[in-house]
Amino acid sequence: MKKHIPNLITLGNLFCGTIATIFAVQANYEFAALFVVFGIVFDFFDGFAARLLNVSGELGKQLDSLADMVTSGVVPGIIMYHLLDNASSEVSALKYIGLLLTLGACYRLAKFNIDIRQSDSFIGLPTPAMCLFVIVLPLIQINTGFEFIRNLMGNPFFLIAITLLLTLLMNAELPLFSLKFKNYKLQNNLLKYFFLATSLLMLLLGQYSAIPLVILLYVVLSVVGNLRTK
Repeated sequence: MKKHIPNLITLGNLFCGTIATIFAVQANYEFAALFVVFGIVFDFFDGFAARLLNVSGELGKQLDSLADMVTSGVVPGIIMYHLLDNASSEVSALKYIGLLLTLGACYRLAKFNIDIRQSDSFIGLPTPAMCLFVIVLPLIQINTGFEFIRNLMGNPFFLIAITLLLTLLMNAELPLFSLKFKNYKLQNNLLKYFFLATSLLMLLLGQYSAIPLVILLYVVLSVVGNLRTK
């Protein structure tokens, strides 16, 4: 029975992603974001459980990507669709550009399943990172006290630029470090520890508003790490 435990956790991710999709369609951004976070937590623990129980297999790998497609692919596409719909009421067709995030996530997840290079690191931005970036945008727009940020989040050209950039990053041949630890020695994991400490500080100071900056920091540090390696 233990071989089914990771798959049940993965289905928990899918369950949360489906609920988040319902809330996203209703433009209920707070609850959509909440259930996405629940889904991403399940997504982390299914792999952890599979390694702990030594029951990883091809079924779990495929199931994981299918669940991620809903939680971290469909939901951010719908949210960006709403943001663009609100920002570009005069040109209604622009809102469909937001669904590029869903298409890009699907393509990335399909590549991930057949790419043997991504066992210890990532090639391209992981879909959960893209999703977290997007789902906080409407929350920042609603709750920020800065008029400039509110106007920026309501600018269709800014939102389209974000959509195109994230879609590109998900599928770019860009090596990004993962947070899997083979050991916990400082000298072997300096970049990871720096990222975790800095991210924690940013989140404590800015709460969910800091999430886009954390994602950008992750990409920048990965690029710096790649240049150092070369």
